[in-house]
Amino acid sequence: MKIGVIADDFTGASDIALTLAEAGMSVAQFIGVPRGAADADLGAGVVALKSRTAPVDDAVSQSLAACDWLIAQGATQIILKVCSTFDSTAQGNIGPVLDALAVKLGAETVIVCPAFPENGRSVYMGHLFVADGLLSESGMENHPLTPMTDPDLRRVLGAQSTRDTGHIDAMTVLKGAGAIRASMTGTRHLITDAISDRDLFEIGKAADGAKLLCGGSGIALGLPANFGVAVKPPSWVAIKGHGVVFSGSCSRATREQVERFGAIAPSYQIDADRAVADGYAIDEIVDWVLAQDVPPLIYSSANPETVRAAQERHGSGQAADAIEGLFARLAPALVAKGVRRVVVAGGETSGAVVTGLGADILTIGPRAAAGVPLVTSNGTALALKSGNFGEPDFFAKTLTLMEKPV
Repeated sequence: MKIGVIADDFTGASDIALTLAEAGMSVAQFIGVPRGAADADLGAGVVALKSRTAPVDDAVSQSLAACDWLIAQGATQIILKVCSTFDSTAQGNIGPVLDALAVKLGAETVIVCPAFPENGRSVYMGHLFVADGLLSESGMENHPLTPMTDPDLRRVLGAQSTRDTGHIDAMTVLKGAGAIRASMTGTRHLITDAISDRDLFEIGKAADGAKLLCGGSGIALGLPANFGVAVKPPSWVAIKGHGVVFSGSCSRATREQVERFGAIAPSYQIDADRAVADGYAIDEIVDWVLAQDVPPLIYSSANPETVRAAQERHGSGQAADAIEGLFARLAPALVAKGVRRVVVAGGETSGAVVTGLGADILTIGPRAAAGVPLVTSNGTALALKSGNFGEPDFFAKTLTLMEKPV
């Protein structure tokens, strides 16, 4: 293994696994820290954790355990994969985890860049933009668990980290890898501007030999070339059978996708109050899914006002935990009855579904959308989508792609 990735959620893990696979690396996504050894021929290993909103101490300990395992497999470069919207709170978990990994690896200067231009995420003058607006005006300011109200990543990371937080500006990045490398001095984290894929490839060249990096999937664009890897797109064997869409994300993009798919497919809305009261019968929902002529939608996605009201009634975490628990029970019950195509929207929801399925390793296939690969686990096709990713017709398109070989 050459590159090891520690991802703080399951969709982010799939996202960067796709980037590495499309660059020609043999990649596997591991659900949690594996107990055994990885395949000796594996070029990159991605350990998917559910640590983004975990207590800080838990996130740090899980990430260090993942780092230990990846190093034991031969990884010489570690990436802390975070969301391209840098989802976190004032307490972490990005800063504390990054600090702990830097100490373990003896990494002094650490490049930090969540830019993902293909999906409209760019970093300029240390500020994170989503399309043509600041992060704090993108809808992420209303995220129920990790509201992002400050677009200045220097302030965001500085508040979480015990290290100094510096900045490599866009003009330096435009000068190329040599100029970037010359700026990598001191013991500090460096928020690095990037507005195009070219910038990310230059950052990748500059990071040749770096022990630790942090960013979104774009941070990996230029890294495989440092190991002499040639581009080779991943393949896919068609998977047919019953399908279902689970949606728990409340992002603007996902709510539009829910509305678009709900207009052409049967839908079943999960109510937070009823979920908290344990008022759903799994068998009844399974029977309803199997009775549909086309893959249906099961969703809890709602607008920020509805989510906020549920949090006020039940506490910020109880409603989310109840809904995720319901998805975690539904997924294996449906697969046991023959469902073979599963599309999931939302990082927390994806984590619940994959955990419920008991998946240990995901095989990475071709892209369903920017940042979203098709993956397989024990004969089931999955697509794990970050809330803000995908076009409005993502659900229908992805279910169809699963049935076509590549």
